[in-house]
Amino acid sequence: MYRTRKPRGAPAAGDRRSRALAAMLLCSTVLACSADRITSPALGPRSAPATSAAPRTRTYYIAADLVEWNYAPSGINQITGEPFGDAEGIFVNSGPGIGLRYKKALYREYTDATFSTLKPRPPEWQHLGLLGPVIRVQVGDTLVVVFKNNADRVYSFHAHGVFYGKDAEGAPYDDGTSDEHKGDDLVQPGGTHTYVFSVPERAGPGPTDLSSVLWMYHSHVDEPKDANTGLVGPIIVTARGHARDDGRPNDVDREFVTLFMIVDENKSWYLADNIADTPDAEPEDEEAFHEANLKHAINGYIYGNLPLELLTMHLGERVRWYVFGLGTETDLHTPHWHGQTLLWQGMRVDLIELLPATMRTLDMIPDSPGIWLYHCHVDDHIAAGMMARFDVLP
Repeated sequence: MYRTRKPRGAPAAGDRRSRALAAMLLCSTVLACSADRITSPALGPRSAPATSAAPRTRTYYIAADLVEWNYAPSGINQITGEPFGDAEGIFVNSGPGIGLRYKKALYREYTDATFSTLKPRPPEWQHLGLLGPVIRVQVGDTLVVVFKNNADRVYSFHAHGVFYGKDAEGAPYDDGTSDEHKGDDLVQPGGTHTYVFSVPERAGPGPTDLSSVLWMYHSHVDEPKDANTGLVGPIIVTARGHARDDGRPNDVDREFVTLFMIVDENKSWYLADNIADTPDAEPEDEEAFHEANLKHAINGYIYGNLPLELLTMHLGERVRWYVFGLGTETDLHTPHWHGQTLLWQGMRVDLIELLPATMRTLDMIPDSPGIWLYHCHVDDHIAAGMMARFDVLP
C-alpha cells in the first residue's frame, strides 16, 4: 500500500506547485517584514575575547567518494519505537521504489594530499550524516580546499559566502573566461583541483548576526542532480577575534548543523544503478516509484534515524544551531524544536522558516530536560518522516 499523492514536480501537480509557490512567497514576505523590525544585534555587542586565534591559512582535503547510504539504518521508526508499517512502507520498502539503501556520491575529508587516509569525523560532528565535513574559518583567514574527484563522473566544489575569483567558482557556464580559469568548473574522475578562497568581513557575521554564520558548499556541474546525488556540506565563518584556535566560536559550548531536504533520488546521477541493484523496483509504476524515491530527510535520515545520542546537550549550555535547506518548490520547511526556545536575529522562536538554499544560525540555552522532537512542521513532511529527536541532559 502507499499514500496516493501526485509525484512532486509532475505536470499533474500544478495545483500543488502553485500552493507551494504561494507559500514560499508568503514566507519571504514574513521574513522581510521580520527583518525590518530588527534594530539591535541578536545578543548585543560582541565583547572582546580574552584570547582568540590569529588569521591563518586553513587547508582541507576533500574528495567526492562513491558510497552506499542508508536513510534508516536502525530498520525501525525511531519516533514511535515501532517497526515500519503501511504508512511508512512507500518510503522504506523496496518495491515500488528502491527502499532505504542508495548509491550516492558524498564529500569526505582526508588527512592530506595523498587522499589515502580518511580523516576520522570527530564525535561532535557524527550527526552530520550524509553532509560533507564542516569547513571552519575565521574572518581574515585564507581557505584552501584541495578537491579530488574519486567518483565516476565530473563534479566540482562551489562555495557560498566566501570570496573567490573566476578560477575558484566551481560552476561551468558561459562566463567569458578563458581555459586558464576553467579548471575549477568541473573536475574529471580521478582529477584534483585546488580552490583558494579569502574570508573578508563580508563573508562573516553582519551587524545583527551571532558570532558565527553558516554558508554551504556543493557541486555545481549540474546543481540539482549533484545535490540530490549527495554532494553538499557546511561552512562556518566566525567573526574576527571570536574564534578559538580550532576555529570554533568562543562564546558557544556546542554546535549542530542540520539540512532539511526532500532528497529526490529520481534526480540522482545513480538512479539507473540503484534500479539495477533493486530487483523489486517498479519504475514502470511511475507515480508510486517517483513518490517512493522522495526522501524527506534531516541530514539524510528519515523517521528519527538520526541517532539520538548524536544530538545531545546539557541544561544551560550555549548551543548554536546551523540550519539550512535545499531542493525545489516543495522544500518549504519549518524546523521546530519541542520543549525549548531559541534566539534568531534578536527574536525568540521555537520554529524557523527555510526556503531552498536558505541558511540560518540560531542560539539555544536548553532549560527543560528530556528527549524532545525536532521536525519539519509541514504536515506532509511529518507524515513522510522528516523528524528527529534531541536529548537535553541535566
